[in-house]
Amino acid sequence: MTKARLLRLSVVLVSIFMILLIIVYWDNVGTAHFYLHTSFSRPRSPGAIVAGEDWEALPDVDEFLAKLLSSSLKQNSSIPRKTEQLLVQGSNKPVVSNLEENVRGYDWSTHKDRNSLDQEKLQVERQRTLREFCANSSFTFPTKERSFDDIPNYELNHLIVDDRHGVIYCYVPKVACTNWKRVMIVLSESLLDQGVPYRNPLDIPREHVHNTSTHLTFNKFWRRYGKFSRHLMKIKLKKYTKFLFVRDPFVRLISAFRSKFELENEDFYRRFAIPMLKLYSNHTNLPTSVSEAFGAGLRVSFSDFIQYLLDPRTEKMAPFNEHWRQVYRLCHPCQIDYDFIGKLETLDEDAAYLLQLLKVDRLLRFPPSYRNRTASSWEDNWFAKIPLAWRQQLYKLYEADFVLFGYPKPENLLKD
Repeated sequence: MTKARLLRLSVVLVSIFMILLIIVYWDNVGTAHFYLHTSFSRPRSPGAIVAGEDWEALPDVDEFLAKLLSSSLKQNSSIPRKTEQLLVQGSNKPVVSNLEENVRGYDWSTHKDRNSLDQEKLQVERQRTLREFCANSSFTFPTKERSFDDIPNYELNHLIVDDRHGVIYCYVPKVACTNWKRVMIVLSESLLDQGVPYRNPLDIPREHVHNTSTHLTFNKFWRRYGKFSRHLMKIKLKKYTKFLFVRDPFVRLISAFRSKFELENEDFYRRFAIPMLKLYSNHTNLPTSVSEAFGAGLRVSFSDFIQYLLDPRTEKMAPFNEHWRQVYRLCHPCQIDYDFIGKLETLDEDAAYLLQLLKVDRLLRFPPSYRNRTASSWEDNWFAKIPLAWRQQLYKLYEADFVLFGYPKPENLLKD
């Protein structure tokens, strides 16, 4: 009798646990109208994979969650026609309402897309370069050898998840991330305008785009799922389409400097400009507001900025700000097997091809490029007054980003 009672009690407890787990998981996945029809997996050519195939042997908890995830996909395998039609209606030429967007201007000229075969070859080459250097034991950089489980949750806050379409985007500041975040908001329907999801990326105000509450990121998984968060992350990393966009590391630094220190930015002035001006320009009694500082001609120079990046005291105080933090530290490319690597230098072609692969090109278009995008040809002028030794140190600091993503070493800047 005692054994029978214990058996019945065990069955009841296990059942309760499973029900609670399903409720917790369904709270996010089920009610979000989860759709997955666009996952790729190498070594295949990019293309759609039917949900549920290619599952490998997983630990018991992972296997249970995988089956639960797979079953929900079968019930929600396509986007309702009504939603699709609404989004298509909003995919015409965007109406630019934001002042900053008007000032910057957009390039509405048509771009001749590369054919799919060329784009496919380009992706194969980019992924091959990344995998080869991640596997090359002679090429080392900080955090390279750690596993995905070793990455702290707070370092996963750049991975944005769209459960509706099965997409994970790692955003890199100064690499068209504002517009890619807008695309993710439209796809996930995570933000409403008067009760209706945004249909046109450019209708979404910039202040909402960068609001952390707008996006579901891996960093938020722990608060939602507790100890099961890593299991869910791994399942989504395996089945979802993962992409990022990168750019020449030195040009990205120039862009970050222009954006944060040449324009009046109160937050960056107080957090970064004041310390830089004190440490590297010997200024004291600085104004408390950026407008007063600019009016007095007190501005951070590019040389100040480079000194700040190279100063060993900088990261002892706090990690690099995301606008100049290395891509390998933001997106963990040796721990996460990205399906698509886009580049700002080929943004228009890459974006069009990616939306096509995701099968959402009928729902929206990627916003057009800025006409005044920082050009790589500017590097010589910007670094002309930076001492050679500093340039060489700076390259070592960002070498992993150059190598992993196939950017040539800027020899002209690293030699006399």
